[in-house]
Amino acid sequence: MSSLFAFPGQGAQQPGMLHQLPDEPLVRACLEEAGDALGEDVRALDRAEALASTRAVQLCLLLAGVASARLLMARGARPDYVAGLSIGAYPAAVVGGALELADAVRLVALRGELMERAWPGGYGMTAIMGLGIVELEPLLARVNGPGSPVFLANINADNQLVIAGSEAAMAAVGELARGIGAGAARRLAVSVPSHCALLAEPAAQLAEAFAGVKLRRPALRYLSGSSARLVLDPEALRDDLTFNMCRVVDWRGTLRNAYERGVRLHVELSPGTVLSGLARRVIRQGTVVAFQGARLDTLDALLREEGCLDR
Repeated sequence: MSSLFAFPGQGAQQPGMLHQLPDEPLVRACLEEAGDALGEDVRALDRAEALASTRAVQLCLLLAGVASARLLMARGARPDYVAGLSIGAYPAAVVGGALELADAVRLVALRGELMERAWPGGYGMTAIMGLGIVELEPLLARVNGPGSPVFLANINADNQLVIAGSEAAMAAVGELARGIGAGAARRLAVSVPSHCALLAEPAAQLAEAFAGVKLRRPALRYLSGSSARLVLDPEALRDDLTFNMCRVVDWRGTLRNAYERGVRLHVELSPGTVLSGLARRVIRQGTVVAFQGARLDTLDALLREEGCLDR
């Protein structure tokens, strides 16, 4: 049996998410390392008013994911795979041993700034519940145009899709979707149109900064949340991390690939439990657990029971 550490994407953020992490020396060291790399106190980033910034949100997700994973691994957890949804790919790469935390912090800060500057207002993402791709794509084609851009952004599950684009275009698609039976069209807490062509230019700018960053072959097997494939070559990983902001997320495919590879234990790192809900649809003969809300000794016992703890 194999195990997967999964890291959530934007939308999972919560005020106080860094302060809710266990008060452990390893967690404090992680936050201090990030603060030194940025030259600022990262503990201030998880305030409700700070989280209005894409930069702050993405940095908090990176740090919460790395800190919670490092804490489990210091206690003996040994995952076989790592994967992250959108920005979650960065903590996955750090925990997988391919990218240094200090480099990841600087890249993620730039990533958030580039995304925010490209689309400072009037754009975002919306979840469409209850429709499949075959039903949704014709609706996108009806609405999408030069003055009303809207695109498929995430394939989270068979009947849980996310679109990205202008507010007006997303609203139009949402109305059409409800008209043919969608259960809901819910605006997400994301202020930029991620995972579509609208972010191609910021991705190209990030690539310039990424060119000088050293990447290693992952020590843990890294599953791409975009291609849903195993990525081990450092240059392929650089491409995956750089351009995932403008590529469709195939989280459904990532989970299916993990399951086919024998993953039967899915651990969602902090913050939130959204990925756990998606995982239960795929990993039906296995165990799904989230770091948030669980006691460390309970997680230790579960990991030991599932054979994923060294001691």
